[in-house]
Amino acid sequence: MKLFYELIIIGGGPAGMTAAIYACRRGIDTLLIGHIMGGQTAWSADIENYLGFNMITGPELTAKFFQHVKKFDDDNADFNLEVIDGGEVTKLTKQPNQFLVELKDGQHTLALSVVITSGKNPRMLKIPGEDKLLGKGVTFCATCDAPLYRGKEVAVIGGGNSALDASLQLIKIAKFVHLVTINPKLEGEQVMIDKVLASAKVKVYYHTETLSIAGDKVVNGMVVKNKQTGQQEKLVVQGVFEEIGSVPAVDFCKDLVKLNQYNEIKVDSHMRTNVPGIFAAGDVTPVPFKQIIVAAGEGCKAALEAHNYLARLKTVKG
Repeated sequence: MKLFYELIIIGGGPAGMTAAIYACRRGIDTLLIGHIMGGQTAWSADIENYLGFNMITGPELTAKFFQHVKKFDDDNADFNLEVIDGGEVTKLTKQPNQFLVELKDGQHTLALSVVITSGKNPRMLKIPGEDKLLGKGVTFCATCDAPLYRGKEVAVIGGGNSALDASLQLIKIAKFVHLVTINPKLEGEQVMIDKVLASAKVKVYYHTETLSIAGDKVVNGMVVKNKQTGQQEKLVVQGVFEEIGSVPAVDFCKDLVKLNQYNEIKVDSHMRTNVPGIFAAGDVTPVPFKQIIVAAGEGCKAALEAHNYLARLKTVKG
C-alpha cells in the first residue's frame, strides 16, 4: 500500500468492484479495500437474475467479478489499481485537501477522493451451524433465493416487514413455510400480516427462538425453542431465511458523512455525499431495490463522478 492515491474505494462488493474497473479505465490511481470480496453476493446460493447468466452461484459470480478486477491490478498492466483483499477500514477522516483512511491492521493512507461501497451487514443469529451453512441453505435474501426452494419446506426467521415479505414470496414457491418469531405477535403492515395468517402454507411460531441450524453440506433442519414453555422442536427444512434486519456498514465514517434515519449514507443523484470528494454507492445508500445489478450500476456512476471531481481539482490547480 502506498502513502497516497487519487481515489480509494472502501468496500469490495459489486458496487466497489465495478467502481474500481471504471476508475482504472479513466486512468485514476486507485486503491480498492475489500473486507469481504463480493459482499453479500458471496453468501448467496444460486443467482438467477444477473444479466448474462441463466444460473450461477454467489461465490462463482464473486470470483468472476474479482477475476475481472484483478486484471487491472497487474504490475505489467497500463492501469493503476491496487487491491487489498481482507482489509478492514476503521476510520475515515477529512484532512486539508485530502482524506485519511485508517485500517484495522494499523496501516493508513491518503487520497484526494473516496467512494464508499461498504454495503450492509446482515444481523446474524450467532448460533451453531449458521456460519458453516451460509450460502448452503442459510440465506438473507428471499428476492434472490426464493426460486431455489420450489416444492421444499423452509423457515423464515423474523417477525417484521422483511420476514412477512419473504414469507409471501415463499408461499408462492415453497411447499411449506415455518415463520419463527421471538415476539408475541407479528409486527408490520397489517395487509401483509393478514395475507400470511390466511395462508394454509404457513405456520407461525410465536415466542420462539432459533437455537441451531443443522446440516452437513446443506441445511436439513433447525432446532427452535418456545420461550414460554421451554419446549424444543426440530423443524425439517431445506432453507433458512434470516430476516431480522441488516445494519449499514458506516461505523468508520458516521461522524463525517450525513446519514438518514436508517443509518444509510445520504447521496444525491450523482452519488455525492455532503462532503465534497466523498461519494457512496450500493446498499450503504438509500438506493431502492438492494440487488446486485443495481449496486453495480451505482458503483459505475460513483466512479465516473469521482473522475469528474478529480478533473475539476486539476483544473483549479492549473
